Amino acid sequence: MTDDVKLPKRHRIEEKSLDLLFREARTHYGWSSKPVSERTLRELMDLVKMGPTSVNCSPSRFLFITTAAGRERLKPYLSPTNVDKTITAPVTIIVGTDMAFYERLPQLFPHADVKGWFTGNEVYSDETAIRNGTLQGGYLIMAARALGLDCGPMSGFDQAGINAEFFADTTIRANFLVNIGYGTSQNMHQRSPRLSFDAFCQIV
Repeated sequence: MTDDVKLPKRHRIEEKSLDLLFREARTHYGWSSKPVSERTLRELMDLVKMGPTSVNCSPSRFLFITTAAGRERLKPYLSPTNVDKTITAPVTIIVGTDMAFYERLPQLFPHADVKGWFTGNEVYSDETAIRNGTLQGGYLIMAARALGLDCGPMSGFDQAGINAEFFADTTIRANFLVNIGYGTSQNMHQRSPRLSFDAFCQIV
């Protein structure tokens, strides 16, 4: 390998952008009445879909709950502590995972025939679906923050109930929920401690 290979030009993002995405971002429990437009949701997903996944498998499926009727369908399956912050959010996203994601691989990864890696190996297929679907859920949170939205990701719901209510007769399974909108300071706690580098990292 030679040292004169030209690499694409990269720029570190500004400190204020790092604050927006990480250092000052918080999980929100209260929401303003300002709506989130469908145009913003489409812009959000145009960012999310660009994040990398294994062989571009893209197993996540996103269901946006924006109406009172949708919230009423969701409400019975929420844990009690998640009800108020969810029914007042402008949008609740069910981050689901398509366990048959491999059916779209001929379209998503045309470079090679990789569908057979998964169709004959349920354990490997399920691991790949869950790992990459969760990864895409992480992209969702960061992309939403980048667009000036606040997020309230959560578990604490009846997964089987949500699957039956929203994903019956499909191969999609709920993974977790994310409330998004324009957050307030309502019910917000002090930021919890984070681990030091040495407590959760090693360099070998």
